[in-house]
Amino acid sequence: MKYFKKALLPIAMGLILATPVQAEEPMTVDVSRITMDVANTIALNTVKACREKGIPISVSVVDRSGLVQVQLRDTIAPAVSLDISRQKAYTAVMFNVKGSQLSARSNSPLQTMGAGLAFMAGSAPISAGGKTYGAVGVSGAPDGMDDEACAIAGIESVLDDLEMQ
Repeated sequence: MKYFKKALLPIAMGLILATPVQAEEPMTVDVSRITMDVANTIALNTVKACREKGIPISVSVVDRSGLVQVQLRDTIAPAVSLDISRQKAYTAVMFNVKGSQLSARSNSPLQTMGAGLAFMAGSAPISAGGKTYGAVGVSGAPDGMDDEACAIAGIESVLDDLEMQ
């Protein structure tokens, strides 16, 4: 038995040393963000898209955390549209879908909790290359789908460049 233990020890040590080392989980994460200039380009092109339809709007571009990067209100857009655009953008980035995909949740208890959510058409996430950068929310058009189309036009104005990142 004694000789068996002595022979087994080098074999066991060899197996332990031959076991691949598992990499530790990283302790930090890298979060990609769009620059203020890119957010501004998205906002300006969103306003431009709605102006081409004759619609004065407000637009908010938020980052991945839902914080406003850029907010614009066209000259004669209703004042209330500014906060609504922010709420739409915030909701789109929190759920990572277009606002029109959330309208069924308009009776959700979340709507009444004061969380600043707006379950309605008029927003779209900014996603490219498998990353979500934020969202765009628009308010001012008589129909939320027009708001959403303008948000998408603003995003598409930088999408090719974001895809290359």
